[in-house]
Amino acid sequence: MSPQVVVVTGASAGVGRATAKTFGARGAKVALLARGETGLAGATREVREAGGQALPIPLDVADAEQVEAAAARVEDELGPIDVWVNVAFTSVFAPFHQIGAEEFRRVTEVSYLGYVYGTMAALRRMRTRDAGTIVQVGSALAYRGIPLQSAYCGAKHAIQGFHESLRCELLHERSNVHVTMVQLPAVNTPQFTWVLSRLPRRAQPVPPIYQPEVAARGVVYAADHPRRREYWVGGSTVATLMANAVAPGVLDRYLGRTGYSSQQTDQPSDPDRPANLWEPADGPGGQDFGAHGPFDPRATGQSVQQWASHHPRLSAAAAGGGLAGLAGLAALAAKVVRR
Repeated sequence: MSPQVVVVTGASAGVGRATAKTFGARGAKVALLARGETGLAGATREVREAGGQALPIPLDVADAEQVEAAAARVEDELGPIDVWVNVAFTSVFAPFHQIGAEEFRRVTEVSYLGYVYGTMAALRRMRTRDAGTIVQVGSALAYRGIPLQSAYCGAKHAIQGFHESLRCELLHERSNVHVTMVQLPAVNTPQFTWVLSRLPRRAQPVPPIYQPEVAARGVVYAADHPRRREYWVGGSTVATLMANAVAPGVLDRYLGRTGYSSQQTDQPSDPDRPANLWEPADGPGGQDFGAHGPFDPRATGQSVQQWASHHPRLSAAAAGGGLAGLAGLAALAAKVVRR
C-alpha cells in the first residue's frame, strides 16, 4: 500500500507536532501547516527522522485562501489527501472583561474558523473521491466552559456544533468521507508559554496533565477508526464530561471558586514572555518550542482510560472477569458464613 497522505494544522508545536511525528513514524507523507517557520523546521526534521516524508507549509489557518492553496499544493506534491487533522489554535488567558473585541475575533478566526476552512479544503477533494477522514481535535472544554478562557471555550463549543452538523450531512449522503472529534484533557504544550496572558501568575493546565504523545495517540487512533462520532482521551476528560452532563450548575459554582487558582502557578507572570496571538512566537528568528511545555515533571505519558477505549473487547473481558471474581468471592464468603 502507498503511504498515507496526512495534513496536520498547528504542526509546529504541541499536540499538532506530536501528531505529525506519530504519523511520520508510520511512514506517512505529512504536510505540516503552521505560522511558525522555526517550529515548522524542527517538526519537519522530527517527522523525517521518525521515518516519514514531510512537507512544511507556513500559513495562517485564519486565511481561507491560504488554506485552500495549501491543500492544492499537498495534492500536487504528495498525492490525494487521506487524513486531515485540525489542531491549530490560539487563545487569551484573561477574564472576559479584559479581552478586547479584536483579540476575541482573532481567537475565533484561528481556533474555530481555521477548523472550518481546513474542513472545507479537505472536503472539496475527499467528496469527489468519496473517501477520506477529517479529525477535529477538541477538548473537554468543547462541552464544559471554564473561567479565564472564554474565547477558547467559545471556539471549542462552536467546533463541536459544527462537527455534529457536518457529520449528520455526511451520514445523510451515505458518504464514505468520515469526520470524528477527539476531546482532550489538559496537555503539557507550549501554549502556556506563549499564549497571550493577563493573569497575575503564570498560566498552567488544570491537573492531571498529560503529555502531547498521549493526545497524539488518540488522534491517530481516531483517524484509523473514524466511524465513532468522538473519542475522549484521559480519565479527567471522562469525569468532567460526565459530571457536566449530570450537574452543570454545581460545576459552575465549583469552577467559580477554584478555576482561577487552578489555572495559575505560584510564580508571577513574566512581563517579557512572548505572545503568539498576532505573530508566531516560533517564527523566523524565534525559538523552536517543540511539542512539550514546561510541565514535564508533572505530566504523565500514559492513560489507562485511553488504553481501555482503544481495546474495548479486552476491557469488557477484564471487567467481566473482575465481576466474576467478585461474585466468586461473595459466594465463598456466603458459604463460610453458613458454616
